[in-house]
Amino acid sequence: MATDFKSIPLIDVSPLLAKWDDPNMAKDEGVAEVVRQLDQACREAGFFYVKGHGIPDSLIKEVRDMTHRFFNLPYEEKLKIKMSAATGYRGYQHVGENITKGVPDMHEAIDCYRELKRGMYGGLGDPMEGSNEWPMNPPNFKQMMEEYMSLCTDLSRKILRGIALALGGSADELEGKRAGDPFWVCRLIGYPVLSSANGGDMNDIGCGAHTDYGLLTLVNQEDDITALQVRNLSGEWISAVPIPGTFVCNIGDMLKILSNGLYESTLHQVVNNSPKYRVCVAYFYEPNFDAAIEPLDVCIQRTGGTKKFEGAVYGKHLVGKVLTNFVM
Repeated sequence: MATDFKSIPLIDVSPLLAKWDDPNMAKDEGVAEVVRQLDQACREAGFFYVKGHGIPDSLIKEVRDMTHRFFNLPYEEKLKIKMSAATGYRGYQHVGENITKGVPDMHEAIDCYRELKRGMYGGLGDPMEGSNEWPMNPPNFKQMMEEYMSLCTDLSRKILRGIALALGGSADELEGKRAGDPFWVCRLIGYPVLSSANGGDMNDIGCGAHTDYGLLTLVNQEDDITALQVRNLSGEWISAVPIPGTFVCNIGDMLKILSNGLYESTLHQVVNNSPKYRVCVAYFYEPNFDAAIEPLDVCIQRTGGTKKFEGAVYGKHLVGKVLTNFVM
């Protein structure tokens, strides 16, 4: 359960990454300290920064720069990759087309998902079947993003091994039938300057208060614009002030279920009070698309012996959200 935290902890995960595939990793002092910090952060805030993650700063910045260049294009150019049901909900959406709890969000975005082939998961995957819609301009967008998402997938898997140890399980507790073949989502998001600053009367929330759906999120945010806000137990909004060279990480609904409530998927929102257009790239590491997610036995034992949550099939949970998230 989240607490009245006033700031978001910073964790150097490099000792964990150095030993992630060592059968004796849990006995390493450096790994044990990272695991302790992960456990504390997931219990108290559900959010943490990670440094020492090994993804080049130059690539992290280039992803943001290229995202800026795309959103700077004329609207007609962006519409060439417009999202629709026919694209499996992949592609571009204009400002106000994403909905959070019935309210239009003041951002534009490109939505990408791990590609699903026809019939891959039977009827469960039908709405999400398709290939990602990549712009031709800027050039090399597809190649750069695929490299970036591959690195994010690898990093997320390693962090989840540390979280599995923090929960009291084995390092591979969250792999196999749970997330051994992980689905992923990536959103490249642009937040215009607040309409109120321009005398407008539109909603000023870039993205309304929500929790994430899956296991772990990696947020690549601008170094000089504070916009992401995380709600503590008292209802205060705590700013995730940018720390260059880090990702902001948070846990999602599926990890909350797996942990039987030991860890919380914390409400967060985005408000761009800056006079500058802001981008962020959010990568979501998810369970296997067809995974049946239930509280882990070790977590049930640690929380009094009773399951606090009903199970959920991840793909069904995702599709239910996606089908109500957009004005199309």
